Amino acid sequence: MSFLPAADLEYLTSKGIAFQEVEQNGKKGVILKERPLPNGRFDAAKADILILLPKGYPDVAPDMFYLTPWVKLVPSNTYPKKADQALDFAGQKWQRWSRHNKEWRPGVDGIWTMIKRVEDALEKAAA
Repeated sequence: MSFLPAADLEYLTSKGIAFQEVEQNGKKGVILKERPLPNGRFDAAKADILILLPKGYPDVAPDMFYLTPWVKLVPSNTYPKKADQALDFAGQKWQRWSRHNKEWRPGVDGIWTMIKRVEDALEKAAA
């Protein structure tokens, strides 16, 4: 049974985004499977993206996001700023991207907003 709101499920399905819902130790997360990364920007072309959903979601904003495999910037071969810490979740060590959300609109925003924030952060990543 899904813990995602119906609007999130509809969005992910309508966009053909492969995902997995995972619950571990009371934490709920959505893993977006094999998402393409900006071309030539990182040392991997695709990554799984984990979005942890806080209690009260979707009225409460998700905060950071996480990648596996861990990625480094090309050509510097360094981790992006604030993306060098680990999170153990769902049997994997995820690369934490510390990006905070101060503009969440309860009743308006959903998984689509978080995906756009992730895409923007990946495009703007710098060492």
